[in-house]
Amino acid sequence: MPRLRQVSRADTDDALTITMYDLLFGDRDPVAEPGTSDGTPGDWWTVFSLVPDVLEHAVQGILLYQSPKRLLDPLLRELAQARVGWVSGSQFVFSQHCKSLRAMEVSEEMIEAVPHWAAADCFDEPQRLVMAYTDCLALDLGRVPDGLFEALHRHLSDEQILELTYITAMYLQMAVMSRALHTEWDAAPEPVVEVWVEGADNAAERRPGIRPHR
Repeated sequence: MPRLRQVSRADTDDALTITMYDLLFGDRDPVAEPGTSDGTPGDWWTVFSLVPDVLEHAVQGILLYQSPKRLLDPLLRELAQARVGWVSGSQFVFSQHCKSLRAMEVSEEMIEAVPHWAAADCFDEPQRLVMAYTDCLALDLGRVPDGLFEALHRHLSDEQILELTYITAMYLQMAVMSRALHTEWDAAPEPVVEVWVEGADNAAERRPGIRPHR
């Protein structure tokens, strides 16, 4: 479940919210009867609807990256978005953009190799450079070595690099927010907790959330 309140259909009169609910959920109330056509719970939408102009801004971002005005190759864009989902630990963003790659008829070998792209030989040079650049954006917070940027620049124009940077950073934001707010497939238990080892020198009292080790 998300960490924030969800907005039911009966609790909003915002035109965009109602339009998106109609598009994604039909005539159902998405809080009472969750689930979108692509298999997600849909609670990203019901949480973002708490602040309608934030929802509008997010929707505008989605429309921007899908616009036919974009110069960036959609395959490079989706590889970057899937990769940024992986490195940020967002199961939601990673899963959604793996599905986008599959819809583009990208090979399963390539999709499965996104987590370990550096050790895979199914990517060409521009694709590898895009994922290396994505790692710099997400893991090094935009610190990109000159050599990597120059190599990327040999394949992509200034305009394409700006689009790549903006869209990838936008989906890094989406991934971080989804994890923080526990929306969609990022509503997962914290994976890193103390492990209780029977017979070892543990604290006198076992704390809630400590996992036993057998």
